[in-house]
Amino acid sequence: MTADIATPTLTFAPVRYDEAALAQYGALFAACFPDASKFTPAYLRWLYADNPDGAAAGYDAWDGERLAAHYVCVPGVARIGGEEVRVLLSLNTATHPDYQGKGLFTRLAALTYDTAREQGYDAVYGVANANSTPGFIRKLGFQLVRPLEARLGWGGVGTRLHGQGAAASFERQRSPAALAWRCANPDNPVRMRRRGALWQFDAAALSVARAYGELALPAGGGTPDHNHVAGAWAPARLYLGLVPDSERRYTGYPAIPQRLRPSPLNLIYRSLSGRVARLDPAAIRFSFLDFDAY
Repeated sequence: MTADIATPTLTFAPVRYDEAALAQYGALFAACFPDASKFTPAYLRWLYADNPDGAAAGYDAWDGERLAAHYVCVPGVARIGGEEVRVLLSLNTATHPDYQGKGLFTRLAALTYDTAREQGYDAVYGVANANSTPGFIRKLGFQLVRPLEARLGWGGVGTRLHGQGAAASFERQRSPAALAWRCANPDNPVRMRRRGALWQFDAAALSVARAYGELALPAGGGTPDHNHVAGAWAPARLYLGLVPDSERRYTGYPAIPQRLRPSPLNLIYRSLSGRVARLDPAAIRFSFLDFDAY
């Protein structure tokens, strides 16, 4: 499903990656989110075109030469139900104020998922806030898997070494190139360093703490060609993610009270292949690296 699809007033077409298209996307984001500063040409080029796991997947709605709406998912690889498969991260969506209330996001999402299924993607996942979660569930058939843990603390978070943790229903997989790309976000670079058998990651987040995550990379899996270690690593850390229930400890990481959180963040999931219809909420391994908050 790659041909343009016309309606009486709008035309729907796959997203593009040329500089002119990226500039139009940036202008749409500016109109929809005037307080957001990250949607620069460099950021959109990195996100849409430079990903070693594949160029962004999505659709645009056009009213003649005017961009009315835009939806993009970012390709990746995950282990789901014991198999390594291609997945999409549901990410950027914007509808110009003049075209809101016409169901364009739902239409663009349906086109994106139909095309992705034909291209061999196994599933799409995302992190939705309290306002957007009901729409994904009711209109697009997503599973609400589980709210993410949100905790402030210090030290490590108890990541098991490779091969020692519980089998996960969902866990992102990254090549060294894909991990280096994720860390090279031009809007908010991710710092990384090796500590024993673990890689530690952090990124700007709160004024009092940086987002923090850990990965146990398999022996012989290669070293990411990336180095963002300048500056001292602050002891206060923000943990956003999930681990299998059998590994839950979070020692030194008390939960942030609900009243202090801007909005609960929910992991959502939809199978495209039908192979794993629903994830086991008790067996998820997920970190801030796996979505776009930081």
